[in-house]
Amino acid sequence: MGLVGVQENGNGEMGLSGLPLGSKNKYRRMNSELTEDYDDASHQQHQEDRNNSTRKYVLACAVFASLNSVLLGYDVGVMSGAIIFIQEDLKITEVQEEVLVGILSIVSLFGSLAGGRTSDAIGRKWTMALAAVIFQIGAVIMTLAPSFEVLMIGRLLAGIGIGFGVMIAPVYIAEISPTIARGSLTSFPEVFINFGILLGYVSNYAFSGLPAHINWRIMLAVGILPSVFIGFALFVIPESPRWLVIQNRVEEARSVLQKTNDNEKEVEERLAEIQLAAGTAEENLEEKAVWRELLSPSPSVCRMLVTGFGIQCFQQITGIDATVYYSPEIFKDAGVDGNTNLLAATVAVGVTKTLFILVAIFLIDKLGRKPLLYVSTIGMTICLFSLGLSLSLLGQGQVGIALSILSVCGNVAFFSVGIGPICWVLTTEIFPLRLRSQAAALGAVGNRVCSGVVAMSFLSVSRAISVAGVFFIFSAISSLAVLFVYTCVPETKGKSLEQIELLFKDKHEWQVSEVEMGDAENLVQKEQGSEVEMGDAENLVQKE
Repeated sequence: MGLVGVQENGNGEMGLSGLPLGSKNKYRRMNSELTEDYDDASHQQHQEDRNNSTRKYVLACAVFASLNSVLLGYDVGVMSGAIIFIQEDLKITEVQEEVLVGILSIVSLFGSLAGGRTSDAIGRKWTMALAAVIFQIGAVIMTLAPSFEVLMIGRLLAGIGIGFGVMIAPVYIAEISPTIARGSLTSFPEVFINFGILLGYVSNYAFSGLPAHINWRIMLAVGILPSVFIGFALFVIPESPRWLVIQNRVEEARSVLQKTNDNEKEVEERLAEIQLAAGTAEENLEEKAVWRELLSPSPSVCRMLVTGFGIQCFQQITGIDATVYYSPEIFKDAGVDGNTNLLAATVAVGVTKTLFILVAIFLIDKLGRKPLLYVSTIGMTICLFSLGLSLSLLGQGQVGIALSILSVCGNVAFFSVGIGPICWVLTTEIFPLRLRSQAAALGAVGNRVCSGVVAMSFLSVSRAISVAGVFFIFSAISSLAVLFVYTCVPETKGKSLEQIELLFKDKHEWQVSEVEMGDAENLVQKEQGSEVEMGDAENLVQKE
């Protein structure tokens, strides 16, 4: 009867219930504020849960995609010890030993070349599956090989499978990772290569006591196990959202991005960038075939090729595969006696390599790519020169042995902290979407060719100029790598794949980007802070 409209007038008038009407309004306002606070807390908790779920999912995808890299690492590590017993069992010559060790890297270039076109046709995910199947067949043939010729057939197949895997894993991880963690996650394949090398060294040491006609077969057979886990991984990991967009499967791409990014706004931004890049790719594809563009590149693509192909070649011609494949030979030259002692020393190398790759994961997205590359290449130059000195001047005494082992461990440590993982990160970051898979394949080819040349020539060259002389050459090449990083590698930390592409449009932007990156980050933080303050102010006005 009009009583509903009665309110306190500010002088403490009472309502029919005997309570000040203003008090009811105060209680009502307090309840409203509590409800809003509860809603904010609930939303924040929901966002944190989503962030944790997203991080775990992306991490799982990166781990499963990197399992192929374990195969390469295991093969590299296990062959360094298995070759001792293969030589004893099958009575192969030193030249056959070099060919057997190095042919895998040479043959893997065919897998890498085919991998680019294959991944564009059937997708990144199923290319990884194909790589595992081919390697598995090769590993079985090697395990059962009765002669050098059959062993080589298995080695050729394993090399093709490894070529596919080495090329596709970094591309897949770069395309599925959020920008803020892309560097760390894209370095996972290198982490798993190192883990595989360590497993290979441990396998050598564990089975070295068995008869010579059995132990190397068991060593090689153990390498089949990781490919079994890859089969399980195919039921867990999604297809690359960028490949899905190219196939006009936009809703599937959005679904994948929702699982790998923290919020809807970022999902839509990433999807829009990918669609724009894919649209440009389709237009350019009509104008110029991918390989034709790579063979007659524009100035910006030429700069990308120099950076990507160059960093891949420098990773190998500084001698890392010689150090890993032939570490028993190096330690024997330093004065270590007995197969068991030689293989135990290689385990120390494997442990060092694996531990320091973990350091790279934590630092790559914090310090950036270039600072770690400087530390890596300068450190490797010093360690390689030190190894040459210890082998040439200190002879085979205890001091010489200790310094040689320390230099080898130091070399692999500096390699793992920088150029080892970062060369794969850069190769997958710098190329535009239309060229990414095949340009990455070209970089992997350069990497594998250089690896094969080093592995197949190390023993012969070291017989001609001594092991120490070879490492003096590697040291000189490593010093050139420092200069290459300074002149040809831009900083890509904190940029989306599409933003990195713009860096190469104008080489001047490299220096500007590196100088202003800190200022830009501060500006973004200030803008985010002002947005937060503005949001708080708006909420306060609404409450009042």
